[in-house]
Amino acid sequence: MKNPSTANPENRSLEALQQGPEIDGQKPIDQFGIPFICFLLFLPLSIPWAEVEWWIGVVHYLACLSPTVCSVFYHLFMNHEGGAPIYDTLLCFDMFGVCLVNTLGALPIIHITLLCYPSSRRVAMLAYLLLSGYGVHCAVSAQSNVHRLQSFAWQAIFRLVLFMLRLTGAGRGSPTSLRLYLTMDTLALLGGLVNISRLPERFSPGRFDYWFNSHQIMHIMVVLSIVYLHWGMLEDLTWLKGYHCPGE
Repeated sequence: MKNPSTANPENRSLEALQQGPEIDGQKPIDQFGIPFICFLLFLPLSIPWAEVEWWIGVVHYLACLSPTVCSVFYHLFMNHEGGAPIYDTLLCFDMFGVCLVNTLGALPIIHITLLCYPSSRRVAMLAYLLLSGYGVHCAVSAQSNVHRLQSFAWQAIFRLVLFMLRLTGAGRGSPTSLRLYLTMDTLALLGGLVNISRLPERFSPGRFDYWFNSHQIMHIMVVLSIVYLHWGMLEDLTWLKGYHCPGE
């Protein structure tokens, strides 16, 4: 496969031309490929499968794994010469992985936060799924990185409401997990902002083409965000084993 930086520009979409440092696909593959292998093999070993509802473990595992799978696939084949339609399809697949971690990752959090309010829990999960569906549509149809980042705003606000419920005592969950979840969303937001701002390569074009560019920094922050999601969920699952709602 030919590097797209040397290929005929007519064979690439405008979006590809705007990616900057992302044109070298090997580094992003390394940055998500290694976490993918680690998540695939070792993450299930830390989930207490026998002590929690099976769907929580499965959904959480898929949430952590999905962005690494989709990103590796996207970066592996992005150096094609098939033109804009193929590139756009790959990009949509990459964004779908981000949408999955935003969607699936929050469902166990909603379940545990509203553990003692079954009716509200069901409504909240349905509302979040509908909101996520709208976010997926916006993300895969966005024409710029800025619009893609904005696609996840409503989901982030929804999660913030859940965290506020926990902070005020109205929601349930491990006291330790709240800090981890807030760190998770902060890292994800900072990674998105770094990516759309094109820092630091904006101030020194060419110097960061292979290392320490905004796209790589974003990848590292996303992986760290997933790790904090996992740590937070482990705290919640440990708490869940010994908690009973009032009246039970």
